[in-house]
Amino acid sequence: MALSEFELIRRYFGAAGAAGAGMLRDDVVLGIGDDGAILRPPPGQDLVAVIDTVIEGVHFPIGSAAAAVGHRALAVNLSDIAAMGATPAWALLSLSLPQADEAWLQDFATGLGRLAGEHGVALVGGDTTCGALAVGIQLLGFVPANGGLRRSSGAPGDWVFVSGTPGDAAAGLAIEMGQAGPGGLDEAWLRDRFLYPTPRVALGGLLRELASACIDVSDGLAGDLGKLAAASGCGAELDVTRLPLSPALIRTVGAEQALERALNGGDDYELCFTIPDARLAEAEARLAGQPTPVRRIGRLVSGSDVKLQRAGAVTGSPHAGFDHFAR
Repeated sequence: MALSEFELIRRYFGAAGAAGAGMLRDDVVLGIGDDGAILRPPPGQDLVAVIDTVIEGVHFPIGSAAAAVGHRALAVNLSDIAAMGATPAWALLSLSLPQADEAWLQDFATGLGRLAGEHGVALVGGDTTCGALAVGIQLLGFVPANGGLRRSSGAPGDWVFVSGTPGDAAAGLAIEMGQAGPGGLDEAWLRDRFLYPTPRVALGGLLRELASACIDVSDGLAGDLGKLAAASGCGAELDVTRLPLSPALIRTVGAEQALERALNGGDDYELCFTIPDARLAEAEARLAGQPTPVRRIGRLVSGSDVKLQRAGAVTGSPHAGFDHFAR
């Protein structure tokens, strides 16, 4: 007997299912099983809402492991929450499936639920339908009133930083798509950087106390820095020699191609942020004590252009980053 929509929801996404609720929270007044969720934000907090959709063949290759699809669908939203300096709390899931494959659903729910549990996220509702494979998640969280990070609060003279090692996910996607990889540990590590990105939620919370502006790096570092700079009414100078490149990426594609992937590759879900010059020493001291590595890579400047520099000389301007409607 085919699995019904309501049994699917109960079995895989209800409180006793494979994903459970991610986490049981006492601020969920009413969760899965009714026409809507009733949630109770903490007093003195602003609500932060983000939403992203991942589609098979667009955001992940056809045939990707179900656990990775579940992980990525939530991770991309957690990355947006992190860029706002917010604490994640509640998720709503919209799932379109070509068929109710129970083995696939078990793995998907496990991948989603594991990451939800790590970040204290409760799955509180959603919708399922039959169609092409697509996963949409709306994630809600909160920040202290008037305390959220924005893209638009940078100023000329602010220093530009990035977390992690951009470019790895782009190489991992190429390997996942069947392009030749190096084999061994480097290939596995780069594939995991694409399939199972690490949202920088804890770093985002710290940056709320330090940064002037922040953006998550989803469409390419150079293009996303350009969006932050434009929102702040600035230009930017990015020193390509300071980009943090992973040894695995350099060994796999070479130093120059690694720079290209770091600048223009997408799907990293790192944070690019700015620190005012007056707070640079304090920020670097505090950031050195947290587990996610960060690197200073440039500066916001007057004007409107983003310029790439190498040894003090301008070497070019980056492209604008990934655009779904410009492919």
